[in-house]
Amino acid sequence: MPQITTMDFHITTLHDLKSPAVYLADLLNDYKIVALEGQMGAGKTTFVQTILKSIGVEELEGSPTYSLINEYQSSLLGKVYHLDLYRLNSIDEVYDIGIEELVYQNVVCFIEWPEKMQEMLPDNTIWVYLRVEEDLSRIITIKHED
Repeated sequence: MPQITTMDFHITTLHDLKSPAVYLADLLNDYKIVALEGQMGAGKTTFVQTILKSIGVEELEGSPTYSLINEYQSSLLGKVYHLDLYRLNSIDEVYDIGIEELVYQNVVCFIEWPEKMQEMLPDNTIWVYLRVEEDLSRIITIKHED
């Protein structure tokens, strides 16, 4: 039975994002799907952009909310996708768009609002939880199977 590793990071400034970003980037050789959960404004997109920089993506776009899917080229990992499923209403829309094909292409995919397609995510998905504290700092929890 696989063991679950959990790492928590306390984030008070944008500079603090580097440590969890590097930690997660180191996992991307073995894991391809990263599911990010957190309330609107918790910093999911900002965290993904920090990870993208750490894996050699030079040209970043904003949140993919309006385009749904952004594709990047990483100097370390090749093609990388960032999906923001916020505007989708059902699993049927996920299938209609063909998102499940990305998940099984063996490329890195960062997925915001993953609960919209949770039933199709592989078991070895990395789960990232972003929680906003009362003082507006963040707790980033990263969970993955060993």
